[in-house]
Amino acid sequence: MAHLTLAELERVARGGAPSPLDDESRARLARGRETVNAMVAEGAVVYGVTTGFGDLSSVRIDAADAAQLQLNLVRSHAIGVGEALPAEVVRGMLLLLVNSLSKGHSGVRPELVALLLGLLERNVLPVVPSRGSVGSSGDLAPLAHVAVVLCGEGRATYGGEELDGGEALRRAGLAPIELAAKEGLALINGTHLMAACGSLALRDARRLLDAAIVTAALSLEAFMGSTTPFDARIHDLRRHPGQGAVAARLRGLLDGSAIVESHADCGRVQDPYTLRCLPQVLGAIADALDYVEGVLERELDAVTDNPLLFPDDGEACSGGNFHGQPLSLALDHLGLALCQLASFAERRTYALLSPSYAGLPRFLTPHPGLSSGLMIAQYTQAALVNECQVLAHPAGAGSVPTSAGMEDFNSMGAWAALKARQIADCAAHVVAIELVCACQGIEFHRPLQSTPALEAAVARVRERIPRLEQDRSLSAEVTELAGALRCGELLLTP
Repeated sequence: MAHLTLAELERVARGGAPSPLDDESRARLARGRETVNAMVAEGAVVYGVTTGFGDLSSVRIDAADAAQLQLNLVRSHAIGVGEALPAEVVRGMLLLLVNSLSKGHSGVRPELVALLLGLLERNVLPVVPSRGSVGSSGDLAPLAHVAVVLCGEGRATYGGEELDGGEALRRAGLAPIELAAKEGLALINGTHLMAACGSLALRDARRLLDAAIVTAALSLEAFMGSTTPFDARIHDLRRHPGQGAVAARLRGLLDGSAIVESHADCGRVQDPYTLRCLPQVLGAIADALDYVEGVLERELDAVTDNPLLFPDDGEACSGGNFHGQPLSLALDHLGLALCQLASFAERRTYALLSPSYAGLPRFLTPHPGLSSGLMIAQYTQAALVNECQVLAHPAGAGSVPTSAGMEDFNSMGAWAALKARQIADCAAHVVAIELVCACQGIEFHRPLQSTPALEAAVARVRERIPRLEQDRSLSAEVTELAGALRCGELLLTP
């Protein structure tokens, strides 16, 4: 396959058709498979091919039992628990399996990769429990739940119905495969849950950061805050790229605002940190996302199997590419960055709903007292931020050894990925609530207008959420707005 990008992963994971297997990939797969066959025929000692697994790697396996070894492997490892992974994460895992295996260093047959593509093309999705991976030796348990479906076992969804794996394949016009030597291990010994889930969380985070910057600019307008802290000269003295970029974005969004001009001589010297330090805080988050993106982009094209085959040399090398530490650190960082984004937004909302700034009515209602307005919106934010704060504890700080000590340091990267996804969901709702409050606040300054870009953002929000004149339940509206911001359905500025 061609170089896999984050955008392509998201496209396929969220329902798009995958690219077909090309001739070059088929040739690489054939060479890798020939290497495995030769090693089995020669009786070479190759981990997971002619030996057991983990602490059982010292046990030799007869060539006649090579296929049974692989089936036993995926059956025994399919012991995940908990709620099933979302469809988009499973589709992402399947695509990453295809991309990794098709490099030709895993020793699987082209037919196996073609079946994985068939699952994607016909949307036959293995039911994969979300808990059970320790993020080393790959995402073993989750990927084993994928592998057993390829063998006609396990559970899968097809046409909106959950079925036995074999029945799901039959209805989709696909046939199960009998695993050959090395193939079961190749299917489960990768970082594909971590990478798929983390990549989707990052894509969401990128859009949330963009929405948070625009929302913060609207909040500053509602506060009648100062734009002086965004002066380029300030940020040139620190040179963090994210900080400078966010300051420039804010200058562009706010330049020429009539609201800004209206309070040029108000006498207020400094705003609170959540306004004054927007470039420093949101810029640091932008830099964090850049780091995470670099890690994930490299991982999308990685081969994370073990052992790895080098057909040109006729060798198999045991190593540790399955170890999720690079992802675990990055995804813990992503979760922390999103937690900071949510915490930062909640503080501005709290101030918007308080009566001490810019003459805004309490809780942004035209009828304080009779109406509670947006009072409880900040309560919801507080609950979500607390959830983020708990989830931001690094998963990688909690290594637990496995396999009788053979696997004595695990990354816990799968939990880091799942947490980052959960934090992204919380952060989306927090930003959506600030956006509702900022739009409500800015409208109390009418007839003054902000810039065309920010007024257009208000108009886009108003297409979905009318101004709050009388108390009403905003739960469904906020949920819809959060989803639109997170998936990119609603872009506040072009």
